[in-house]
Amino acid sequence: MERHNTILSEHVEQREFVKYFRQKYLLNHGVKIFAIPNGGKRSKKVAMEMKLEGVDKGVPDLCVPEWFLYIEMKRVKKGYLSKEQKAYKEYLENCGYTVLVCKGCEDAIKKVDFFYKNNAESIKKVKNMLKELIC
Repeated sequence: MERHNTILSEHVEQREFVKYFRQKYLLNHGVKIFAIPNGGKRSKKVAMEMKLEGVDKGVPDLCVPEWFLYIEMKRVKKGYLSKEQKAYKEYLENCGYTVLVCKGCEDAIKKVDFFYKNNAESIKKVKNMLKELIC
């Protein structure tokens, strides 16, 4: 992804990161990532319907269930966590999840690759323990 000194939107940064993740981790390891539709512009009616369906302010943008990982994407510049995002980050971490806050695609790639490199064995152990409990 070329920057040319342009500040890309959070949407573009997230789209490029998801593309990278799926090429590296879905194709090679079968690990899925999905977006949580909690932002964006919508009509008041649609926003109310989504809220009633369970959409909540502050939930991170992406989830990698197999790794117990949430990812909050921010713009490279001027991207900050809201008070609701800070609260959800704390809540999820207290529940045992990891929450990465990433400033752009490149930062997300570095942090997620580092996370996987340093946690792959632990993730496998936890997954096996959970399988034993369920079966």
